[in-house]
Amino acid sequence: MKKKPFDKLLFIIVIIIAIFGIIMIYSASSIWAEYKFHDAFKFVKSQTIFFLLGTIIMYILTKIDYHLYEKYANIILLICLILLTLVLIPGIGSIRNGSRSWFGIGSLGIQPSEFAKIGLIIYVSKYLSKNNRIIKDIKKGVLPILGVIGLFFLLIMLEPDFGTAMVIVLTLIVMIFISGVKLSFFVKIGLLGIGGIIGLIIIAPYRMLRIVSFLNPWSDPLGSGYQIIQSLYAIGPGGLLGQGFLNSRQKQFYLPEPQTDFIFSIISEEFGFLGILIVTSFLAFISYRIIKTSLKCQNLFGKYLAFGLGIGIIIQALLNLAVVIGLIPVTGYALLLYS
Repeated sequence: MKKKPFDKLLFIIVIIIAIFGIIMIYSASSIWAEYKFHDAFKFVKSQTIFFLLGTIIMYILTKIDYHLYEKYANIILLICLILLTLVLIPGIGSIRNGSRSWFGIGSLGIQPSEFAKIGLIIYVSKYLSKNNRIIKDIKKGVLPILGVIGLFFLLIMLEPDFGTAMVIVLTLIVMIFISGVKLSFFVKIGLLGIGGIIGLIIIAPYRMLRIVSFLNPWSDPLGSGYQIIQSLYAIGPGGLLGQGFLNSRQKQFYLPEPQTDFIFSIISEEFGFLGILIVTSFLAFISYRIIKTSLKCQNLFGKYLAFGLGIGIIIQALLNLAVVIGLIPVTGYALLLYS
């Protein structure tokens, strides 16, 4: 089989946006890092380490035949399942921001749910490609894979990490949708999902506070509505060209998590509409390039794999952007500029 040429333009764009992310993490976090850790570069150092490791791993992965992922999809999924189980055990998994979803020591940590994203995309790609003929049969084709997805959703919700769980489920549902399953089935799944979300709200009342603050942030401006109000205060003054690099006011102990979940707000404040346009254009280009690769791929597994990776980037980016501008309730997932 002829090896596909390396996509140099995609690689360059990924490197550029990753470096820009590191720069913006410094801008967004330096004041808080200096205050809390007496080191303005605290978060930048961690991100740079992950950037270098990620670049090396990315290069190594370009040398691996993607068919191997199909061959070992079951093993990859099993490893992800074990990691998601282990992280729930006190003493093994650590709690950060109220969720037991991390392995690690100190400020450095790894979320097994991030591996689960990739592992599930690989497994679902294999499943859809191998069961292409029966996938339209709901009982034989769809329900088995939904059972697997549901198991992982449950484990991630036990952490709890609603944001990551939703990104994973939406990504995989879109993958199943393009496989040819009838639209009426997804309407039923959607209604069932709404019922499930209502149940999750009943179980954890803090989620209702987030919905109330989403509908009217000023009903509790110093509590559940605080984050979105401060985010909008950052975005509003940005204008066309922004306040200038390092000149954000909201990062000065007003906006929580300015270097992670709300880094887009800081970008908007410092670089204005132009910064928004550049960042979203880069993310759109990366997604377009991946999906274009999917359409060109002759192998069915490869098509699903590339599409799943591309749509996963789109969904996570769109959900984060929707949160910071107040289109959906606040949940916990960062823009892809932050690892």
